[in-house]
Amino acid sequence: MDFTAPSKSIAEVQEDLVKRFTHFANPKDRYRYLIDMGKHLQAMDESFATEDNRIHGCQSQVWIHIEEKDGRLFMEAKSDAAIVSGLIALLLRIYHGRTPAEVATAPLDFLGKIGLLQQLSPNRSTGLYHMIKRIQAEGKKRVTA
Repeated sequence: MDFTAPSKSIAEVQEDLVKRFTHFANPKDRYRYLIDMGKHLQAMDESFATEDNRIHGCQSQVWIHIEEKDGRLFMEAKSDAAIVSGLIALLLRIYHGRTPAEVATAPLDFLGKIGLLQQLSPNRSTGLYHMIKRIQAEGKKRVTA
């Protein structure tokens, strides 16, 4: 797992993602870019593909492993679906290496700005919601711990 703290703020990362996604006028190009992001997702150790790490509420299989080191949360994740892997990669760009407080409170309005939410199927939107809830819950749990 990569335990490197991010060099950019959450706002800077989100601004960069908005620029990248809104560069594409065609919604299909946004999907291609998202799928490409998923292809570059760091491989998750198979030992973390456990029931405890599985995200329930997703149509596809999704696992997220979260580990705390030096006051920051580091994440690995995988899915058996290309678009969902891209959604994971998108979320990890925001959350990976952040403090629990940042993870718990990161604004997610950028998701509407990048033009993907409007295109996701109801099942994928539900899955994205469950991934976000799980990650934020881990942050909240560690803030209050």
